[in-house]
Amino acid sequence: MNRIFKVVHTVVLTVICSFDSFVFAQEASDSLTTLHLHEVVVTATQPNKETIPVQTLTGDELSKLNSNSVADALRYFAGVQVKDYGGVGGIKTVNIRSMGTNHTGVVYDGVQLGNAQNGQIDLGQFSLDNIEALSLHNGQKSGLLQPARDFGNAGTIYLRTRTPIFKHGETYHARAALRFGSFDLLNPSALIELKLSEKVNASVGAEWVNSSGKYRFRYRRVNPAGELAYDTTAIRENGDINATRLEVNINGNIPIGNWHFKVYNYNSERGVPGAIVNNVWRRGERIWDTNSFVQGSSTITVGRWSSMENIKYAFYRTHYVNNDDKQIKIDNLYRQREFYFSSANLFSINSKWSVSASYDFMYNTLDADVYGFAKPDRFTNLLSVATSLTFPRISITASGLVTFVHDKLRGQESPADKSAFTPAMYMSVYPLRTRNLSLRAFYKKSFRMPTFNDLYYADMGNSKLNPERVQQYNIGVLFDKSYRSFLSQIRIGCDFYYNKVNDKIVAYPKGQQFRWTMLNLGIVDIRGVDLTALMTLNPYKEMSLTVRGQYTYQRAIDITSKSDNYYRHQIPYIPHHSGSAVVNLSWRHIGVNYSFIYVGSRYNQQENIRYNYTQPWYTSDISASYDLQLGKVKSRILAEVNNLLSQDYDVILNYPMPKRNYKLSLTIEI
Repeated sequence: MNRIFKVVHTVVLTVICSFDSFVFAQEASDSLTTLHLHEVVVTATQPNKETIPVQTLTGDELSKLNSNSVADALRYFAGVQVKDYGGVGGIKTVNIRSMGTNHTGVVYDGVQLGNAQNGQIDLGQFSLDNIEALSLHNGQKSGLLQPARDFGNAGTIYLRTRTPIFKHGETYHARAALRFGSFDLLNPSALIELKLSEKVNASVGAEWVNSSGKYRFRYRRVNPAGELAYDTTAIRENGDINATRLEVNINGNIPIGNWHFKVYNYNSERGVPGAIVNNVWRRGERIWDTNSFVQGSSTITVGRWSSMENIKYAFYRTHYVNNDDKQIKIDNLYRQREFYFSSANLFSINSKWSVSASYDFMYNTLDADVYGFAKPDRFTNLLSVATSLTFPRISITASGLVTFVHDKLRGQESPADKSAFTPAMYMSVYPLRTRNLSLRAFYKKSFRMPTFNDLYYADMGNSKLNPERVQQYNIGVLFDKSYRSFLSQIRIGCDFYYNKVNDKIVAYPKGQQFRWTMLNLGIVDIRGVDLTALMTLNPYKEMSLTVRGQYTYQRAIDITSKSDNYYRHQIPYIPHHSGSAVVNLSWRHIGVNYSFIYVGSRYNQQENIRYNYTQPWYTSDISASYDLQLGKVKSRILAEVNNLLSQDYDVILNYPMPKRNYKLSLTIEI
């Protein structure tokens, strides 16, 4: 591993020096050229500079990707594995650096989304229609002014909605979009932005998604002897979805800060496309989801002191029905409630040294119409302290988080309280005076509480489970520079990381058929490399060419016990090699985008044997857009072809993904 570190480090520095020398020479030769720059209005909110750079996709980049949801866009980030169960309505969850979905936090406009029942956020429920920026932080966001809860995540995805910006004399904006395409997709959406006063604005967004979810796929399986078992073509059933999203945002400015208020509601009815096993098509499962929350936040600054408060109430309703004749009939209704409050305070001692303290309180409850259900309540208190030192060539951030968790069961004996202390330290070094080159490193501990399902699910839960604990180590290098020449921007990054997960929670058979229990059995050793690169060229007047690429190597092995048949085997669904590439060409009113995603071979079970081998897959997507402006009316026509080569592939075994499919959208904005 040390040899790999040295080789990659040398290659990265060599490439950086070569590019810098090339562009410096070109800038010298063009020093007498007069450049006419268009006026650019930049708006951003960044009270605390990040110690470590993050992976980010912003508005225009997101609109050019062939992505329907947040989960689709995250596939273009390094170190991310997306579990996609197929189709428009299929569940989509994200795993960062092989630590598990439950270690990934999702923060929506400053407040983290929660799911105490199973700990997983279905990112397929969140549209890109009104997302202004999507960012991925490994470890935690290194800024000090943040909720205590954010200091506890092993990895965090941040979603930020669009903030209205009004020019002089403008009082409103309106945007309407209509998308339709394969699988009988119909997806209209609308957004209205209003200037209520000089210091208050609001936006109202609505969206409807309707699709039959039916698509043709090829189902081909080979037995362990290498002989063809069956090869058939069929139509995917029970993948339909009918969903609505309504979102209201109100933003305000006050003399010493700003505030934000959000109301969100998502309703859906969808089929659950089951696994195709032994040529059997299951069609009996359906699920109704209602996710609603209201949240408010405020940030104020007085002299050297800043404070941020967040408050949230959320209600989640899930109705699950299974009418499959070959399975036990199920008709269950689950209700979750969450109340959350956070207060974060930052004090700048001087221009180089800042300290912060944050306190969060969270109350979760789960009820279900299931016989013998525990009906748990969870009280969580989190307290964090952090500090940062910033010098011209070095930045250091350190934090510590204390977590106390108390579960109370209605009518049953409550389990013992849980607590943990999780420290973290981040550092960036800038060898060059221009700060274009940075060397970075971090160490972090984190833990995740077992979910309500892990602890209390009937015939499966184990109330004595310990929390999963993770240790993370990361070192990396980043070169990022902009130029006024043919090459306008280049960014190259390389990160090496080591993660160790202790007390991994797994489902384990108790000996009786259909009877499982949850146990702390696993220890997972994860080592990997993330490579990222971005280059923007201006080959011709009004023409821009952007190339973005990322590659990930991961060795994530189970080291629980030498007596296991799968000792030191790669854990399920984690490929050794994965990557993506995006090429975008824009000229005047025309834009063309090509994206490629590759996921290497994996194993679908713990044992890395031929029977459990899952083929690698890759897809190519292409889109073309045309922008037109008539007076104050802007319009865009976008045509997309996804899975251009019509590949047959499964992200999850026995959940076939769509072959070639199409989408056409029209957007009008005033």
